[in-house]
Amino acid sequence: MNALPQQYPWFENMFDTIDSGSWKDLPRFFHPNVVYERPGYPPIEGLDALLDFYGRIRIIGEGKHTLDAALRETDRAICWGHFNGRSKDGKILAERFADAYELKDGLIRKRTTFFFRAAI
Repeated sequence: MNALPQQYPWFENMFDTIDSGSWKDLPRFFHPNVVYERPGYPPIEGLDALLDFYGRIRIIGEGKHTLDAALRETDRAICWGHFNGRSKDGKILAERFADAYELKDGLIRKRTTFFFRAAI
C-alpha cells in the first residue's frame, strides 16, 4: 500500500512516536484529560494512565502502523489502516484498525480504537 499523503503529518508523527516507543513525547498529541477506549481494556483515563498503558501494559513489543486514509477537522479526526509487529512475548501481530478522535486545543481528548474482527 502507498504511504499516506504528506498533507496528514499529524497522524504520521503521532504513530511514529507510538511505534518508536517515545512515550515522553506523547503529550505533544494527547490532552492531559484524555480518555482512550480500546477493545479488551477498561477506558484509560488521563495522561498518566495512558503513559502507563503504553509503557507497561500494552502487549505490543514492536511494530508499525500504516495508514490507508485519514481525515481531520478542528475538533475531530478519523483514520484507518493496519498494524504489523510482534507482541512482547514474540507472537506475530497483524491487525486492521480504525480510530476516531475528539480533539480539544489541538490535542486528542478522546480516542476510540476499533479492530476488524468478528465480535457478534
